[in-house]
Amino acid sequence: MESTAALASLLRLQDGVISRRQILELGGTDNDIERWCRRARLARVHEGVYVEHTGPLTREQRWWSAVLCHEPAALTGLSALRAHRIRGPWLGREEKVVQLLVSRTRRLHPAPGVELHRSQHFDQIAQLHLSPPRVAVEHAALGAASSARDDAAAVAVLADLCQQRRTTVGRLLEAIELRPRLPRRRLLVEILVDIDAGAFSVLERRYLSDVERKHGLPRGHRQRRVDRDRPISRAPAGPGGVIFRDVEYSAHLLLVELDGRLGHEWSEDRWLDLDRDIGAAISNRLTIRPGWRQVLEPCRLAAAVALILRARGWAGWPVACGPDCTIRTWLSIGDSPARGAGESPLSRRTA
Repeated sequence: MESTAALASLLRLQDGVISRRQILELGGTDNDIERWCRRARLARVHEGVYVEHTGPLTREQRWWSAVLCHEPAALTGLSALRAHRIRGPWLGREEKVVQLLVSRTRRLHPAPGVELHRSQHFDQIAQLHLSPPRVAVEHAALGAASSARDDAAAVAVLADLCQQRRTTVGRLLEAIELRPRLPRRRLLVEILVDIDAGAFSVLERRYLSDVERKHGLPRGHRQRRVDRDRPISRAPAGPGGVIFRDVEYSAHLLLVELDGRLGHEWSEDRWLDLDRDIGAAISNRLTIRPGWRQVLEPCRLAAAVALILRARGWAGWPVACGPDCTIRTWLSIGDSPARGAGESPLSRRTA
């Protein structure tokens, strides 16, 4: 070896992982590698990739092993978010596979424990100067959101990244322009554009279409103007004390306030919500506040709203939105003929 010090420095930089190519570049030989492996100074992880011990790999060593085995490559998705030190319950406790991005032009077979993703914009997306190499936060977030277990989890990924101020809606929208084939792209674009504009129209349209119309609920009044003269908090409700109700079922004294702000944690927001709820309670109206997670489970939310409406005088029944609709299950949990509900909700009607 020409430089034992350089080898030690590289091992420290890469969490004890090194590739055959790097050893050869530092003046080592295949005979050196064979001798070090025989003496348990190195242990083979993947073809041409070694770690400087024989015990279990750390998470960082699994990252480096995957990157060096497929280089040029960069961590992506949840793996990249973990490397960026992002926190979130959707990350899970264990990382079953290392998610890796390579150029679309390469033909590779992933090593064991590695999930390969490809992009024609690899050179623009990958941050190869980082240790270990990874994609930018925005592309990691989009990758994680697009492969999330369901739409609600996809929304949660983007919401948490924005709440933690690790990115912005503008940067996410710029990043998604480079991902025309991204799964769930249309949903993610809708959400991001909606947040960026400061409007809740996407959430409201989804509630109207997926929850209310498809399940045969009564039509609510939308964005009804309400004048409020004496707010409880110091925060104004709006110009002249005006507030707007998202959805109001007037005949049944039920208000549905759709929480599309994805963070919705600021103290003023909480006071404004409390003011609205107090005003509703004074007039004997019930307020519920479904957010993205609830609207993205439309059958369950439709059942909940239907049960509330029936308890407050609605004589109708909701209908199934299709052959896979789960509203029957959710209705059976909250309502039953034994309580005077009459015939089973969907025994007579289907969409």
